Amino acid sequence: MNKKPNLAVVGATGVVGRTLLKVLEERDYPFENLYIMASAKSAGTVVTFKGKDYIVEELTENSFDKPIDIALFSAGGSTSEKFAPIAASKGVAVVDNSSAWRMNKEVPLVVPEVNPEEVKWNKGIISNPNCSTIQAVVVLKPLYDKYGIKRVIYSTYQAVSGTGVKGIEDLKEGLKGNGTTKAYPHPIAGNCLPHIDSFLDNGYTKEEMKMILETQKILKDDNIKVTATTVRVPVFDSHSESINIEFDKPFEVEDIKKLLAESPGIVLCDDPKNNVYPLARETAGKDEVFVGRIRRDFSVDNGINLWVVADNIRKGAATNTVQIAELLIK
Repeated sequence: MNKKPNLAVVGATGVVGRTLLKVLEERDYPFENLYIMASAKSAGTVVTFKGKDYIVEELTENSFDKPIDIALFSAGGSTSEKFAPIAASKGVAVVDNSSAWRMNKEVPLVVPEVNPEEVKWNKGIISNPNCSTIQAVVVLKPLYDKYGIKRVIYSTYQAVSGTGVKGIEDLKEGLKGNGTTKAYPHPIAGNCLPHIDSFLDNGYTKEEMKMILETQKILKDDNIKVTATTVRVPVFDSHSESINIEFDKPFEVEDIKKLLAESPGIVLCDDPKNNVYPLARETAGKDEVFVGRIRRDFSVDNGINLWVVADNIRKGAATNTVQIAELLIK
């Protein structure tokens, strides 16, 4: 793409949508014209971007009759299911942040530090992985390439911002002593809820299955055994993950640290003697994936434990989307 693209941001008034605009501005993403779209409820409101006011347009079936080149969708699964194919049919390259297209064989699932080449075969829609998967695979990929991976065990500690405005509201109110449950089946303040998204017949939640299946798809290896327990915790921003990995090959812990420190998008934060390890509060607002608490798992051959933390709204959603859009203009 030689000229600057005409860009649309769909779902621009939500938590991720607002962050998308912020990241586009910070990274000085080049565009000719910008169209801001959202549901009828938000239409007519004004959004300021790079010092200019934009009126939010209602997303309709005719929205993509305009000369739009790239559309960044962050408006939920049902909206993406309906409108992403309409946009794609009119020659728009859609980067979708919902779960609607992630496991579709016709749609690439992309994390730019991990599999940027997948963008090339898109048929109009590119999918942004689940927030908790993104930060995990940024760390897994260099390890997978060097050592091979037999098995991964995820235990996640996920922030309420992952549920959007209602999740943030539940925690704010809960901290004031109000047991509100707009977002969750139980109060989140003072609680850990082993329940993210709905439960499936196999006893796992949708979030857990997303992590399992998306990891295999992104690493292009269905033979990796993956299991997950995902937990919502009373933290506003940044997901934390305990990741236990069993490699095919033997390793030295110091080599793992060096490899991760030199890999794109990763910050090594690992000096436990001085209480240095990744923390939700310190990673919020940042785009990198932070890893620490790196130690051998003595219970298996070639096992290791990692603690991985990243801002779920930025790297886990908005920043990854913008990075994909940057690949498209390259």
